[in-house]
Amino acid sequence: MTPSAVADSIVNLCGAVGLVVAMLALHRRDPGGSLTRRLLFLLGVVAALFLIRGLSWWLASTWLDRLSLIPAAMVPLGALVVTEGILRRHAPRMAKRFAVWGAALLGLGGALGPEAWSTPHIVALSLFQLAGFITCALLLVLRDRSQLLASENRSIGRLAVGALLVIPFIITDFQALAPDMPVRLGALGALLAVTAVLVAGGSGETQRQGIALTLLRVISAALLGAAAAFIADDVDAAQIMRFSAVATAGVLTIGLMTDTLRAYLEARAPGMLSSVATSSAVTREQLIVELMRQPLFESARRFREQELAAYDPPLLRDLLASHPVLRRADAPWGSALTDPAVERIGSLLAAHSATHVVVLAPDPLDILLLAVPVMLADPASETALALVRRLLALTPETT
Repeated sequence: MTPSAVADSIVNLCGAVGLVVAMLALHRRDPGGSLTRRLLFLLGVVAALFLIRGLSWWLASTWLDRLSLIPAAMVPLGALVVTEGILRRHAPRMAKRFAVWGAALLGLGGALGPEAWSTPHIVALSLFQLAGFITCALLLVLRDRSQLLASENRSIGRLAVGALLVIPFIITDFQALAPDMPVRLGALGALLAVTAVLVAGGSGETQRQGIALTLLRVISAALLGAAAAFIADDVDAAQIMRFSAVATAGVLTIGLMTDTLRAYLEARAPGMLSSVATSSAVTREQLIVELMRQPLFESARRFREQELAAYDPPLLRDLLASHPVLRRADAPWGSALTDPAVERIGSLLAAHSATHVVVLAPDPLDILLLAVPVMLADPASETALALVRRLLALTPETT
């Protein structure tokens, strides 16, 4: 096998695995959605294409290579199906017939036709795919924006930008258009596209974090691949590009797998807030007992005003009223270090090896002291503490 064939095979196999993982993630998010079913159809077709093509190049199998032409011819049909779902409108009948008949004729013709037709068939398939992509793009650009929600129009805009970014990767798969490419990058473009689709499903802040993580993965993987290329003796630009493409495809695939598995495990293991939301506790004390089953609250101890007599509760009241959740690391909490209230709170935290004071009520004083483990000390835990404090403050003492 040539280095190009090895690199092409690995990139395509990574693309197939990554797309299957993306299908599982999308199905888990919205198992019965109409657009989800359409996306799964398109991703399934493309994943089959990458899998069969990767295996055919790895095994040097001619019949597998010809078999891969069937899913390749179905890609425009899958793109048109997804476009209809995004627009919530039927595509023109002529476009549907073109996609269906083109997929049937070029797919079966390529797989079963004589070998002498292979070159004109590849040219025809390339033109057919490009025509299908252009048709879908025109349908999206010429859409009636008033018939769609603002969020849907924004999503289509992002999809258009993503498609423009992916097109250069797809072109490398057509050797007639890019004969000098050392490695085909269509599968890598598909991995970037599905990663973008999954990132776009979150909130604005989550999207920015996802984009930053994806950029970090891509840049780090490309640099790692480029560095690994120098292990070989005959290093050149083509070899560096192959190593970088393989490393990037592998890292994106692993990233999709770990992100999807983490989301699945988090969904199966009820978190603290979901446990509180489904709890049958009706009093504050019962809810605290429920919370103490969670790692964040397992060290919690409740102190009422009479139990804090040695620390002069009236002196602490103003400071605690202005800081519902008080963290030891933030001392002196906007006051002077010599402030008697600050000294007493510091002494209280030190006496009980606590890191946080959660104020349930300032008058009469009712607090929770807890030691948050360093492994759990992150912004998400601070937000959870603030939310739980609100819930506890609103929960009655008795039924």
